[in-house]
Amino acid sequence: MRNILALLWVFLIAAHQSTSLLTKGESIKNTIHNIVNIAQITLVHIKKLKLPASPIEVPTPSIEGLSSISHDLGVLDNELQHPFLIQIQADVSSMEGRVRSLALSMECPLEPKPAVQTDDNVFPDSRLYMTVTKVQHYLENLLLNKGKLKLC
Repeated sequence: MRNILALLWVFLIAAHQSTSLLTKGESIKNTIHNIVNIAQITLVHIKKLKLPASPIEVPTPSIEGLSSISHDLGVLDNELQHPFLIQIQADVSSMEGRVRSLALSMECPLEPKPAVQTDDNVFPDSRLYMTVTKVQHYLENLLLNKGKLKLC
């Protein structure tokens, strides 16, 4: 009888601990982990495009903290508005939403999401290629500086 009561007690304690709410720190850690995973998946999606190696240096913004990352991802999201890039655009949009949500939970100052700007580019294929290259470089830089996801 004691063994059954002991097992019941252990089961109840384990069940309570597994259903408890995440602390703010655990939630932030999980969100950062999700953002890093989306960045890695997006890089895989970019590599599947099999674009030629870029001989052109594409400038990308520096990674400073959540406020700048949210803004930069918003700009990249807007630049990716093309049917050929729908999966990459969806990834970047999802990542931007998670970064924005994380920044709000950490009470970081945020600018409004950048408005979509029309582009009358004479060379739309070149623009798309450069945009994908810019996204790739930005995400690679973000992964190298993922510690900045803890800063405003």
